[in-house]
Amino acid sequence: MPISILMPALSPTMTEGNLAKWHKAVGDSVAAGDVIAEIETDKATMEVEAVDEGILGRILVDEGTENVAVNTPIAVILEEGESEADMAGFTQPTAPAAPAPAAPPDSDVAVAPAPAAAVAAGNGADGARVFASPLARRMAAQMGLDLAKIKGSGPHGRIVRADVEAQEAGGGRPAAGPAMAVPPSAGEAAYELIPHTTMRKVIAQRLTLSKQTVPHFYLTIDCHIDRLLEIRKELNARAEDFKLSVNDMVIKAAGLALRKVPEANASWSDEGVRLYKTADVAVAVALDGGLITPVIRHAEDKGLRDISVEMKALAAKAREGKLMPEEYQGGTFTISNLGMFGIREFAAVINPPEGCILAVGAGEQRPVVKDGALAVATVMTCTLSVDHRVVDGAIGAKFLAAFKMLVEDPLTMLL
Repeated sequence: MPISILMPALSPTMTEGNLAKWHKAVGDSVAAGDVIAEIETDKATMEVEAVDEGILGRILVDEGTENVAVNTPIAVILEEGESEADMAGFTQPTAPAAPAPAAPPDSDVAVAPAPAAAVAAGNGADGARVFASPLARRMAAQMGLDLAKIKGSGPHGRIVRADVEAQEAGGGRPAAGPAMAVPPSAGEAAYELIPHTTMRKVIAQRLTLSKQTVPHFYLTIDCHIDRLLEIRKELNARAEDFKLSVNDMVIKAAGLALRKVPEANASWSDEGVRLYKTADVAVAVALDGGLITPVIRHAEDKGLRDISVEMKALAAKAREGKLMPEEYQGGTFTISNLGMFGIREFAAVINPPEGCILAVGAGEQRPVVKDGALAVATVMTCTLSVDHRVVDGAIGAKFLAAFKMLVEDPLTMLL
């Protein structure tokens, strides 16, 4: 009997994904372990391996298709001796067409012609129906390309992501012109509508849930980092294959502070407070259209060189969309550093289910009082956002005191 290949769940929270690319074509031999497709989740693009062997008999979901539910059949493998006739019951899943948005009742705003982006994302400029995957439509809309002028390479001539990318690379993008404004409702300013990406939707859901359900409170401390900068400079002068950043040293300090104050390395659950035995420090990395938090496991036990090398590798994979779920899930504490953007201080939103997140600002020279005299020091302001269900004020204060001591006396991080 033919074997269905189902849309896999690539993380515990995944409910749907985008089928980015097929690595096998109909008629190709498939062996267990072969990479057959690439699936885009809200965080990364991941390869899917076959677990059965046979011949790829039919592709049910075209590459470039978005929002494919987990466990939806996406392809069929024929076993030895089976043929096309054996796949009679395997059909391509269909989704109902989205209804056209209705005009607001009693609106005095006339319906305007569709903007160029809408033409690119649906029909051709001449009004003819164009067959394209949802991902290809969205990409074409964002690039300002006319789908009618793109030749499709997918099944039955369907336009897929690779076709849109090839058109753009070949100079198919028209000259930039004025943005087409969406007709506003009465009293509303004109605007452009940018569709939500899967990542942006997930970020919105998680952070809304965090602010609505997690009782945040905030603790702020100033750290003098002149000595840290000196030590960093000395270590980088001796290093040959790596270069320490201030953030690498902040990660190490946070890991050691969590070891000193394990009560801050915690999260809330309905059954009880979870106290973690290792400091798995997640670090926010900005991406186009969102962010992701790759995790440095056992940060308290790793040397600065190992943290630096691992962090650079994880950040590069994050920006390429190549992180595996185990590389960005399961953190126990998060660091968000906006110092490189010149931000002096800020309060970050807790990343559930973690109990704390540390917001790190820029190191800047400020006037300070030392031994009763005015002096100048490089000061870095850090704000700890705390889930009050898990960590009380005294525990948060103890963590920040331990963190400050390590940052201001960085040689203790090397002991």
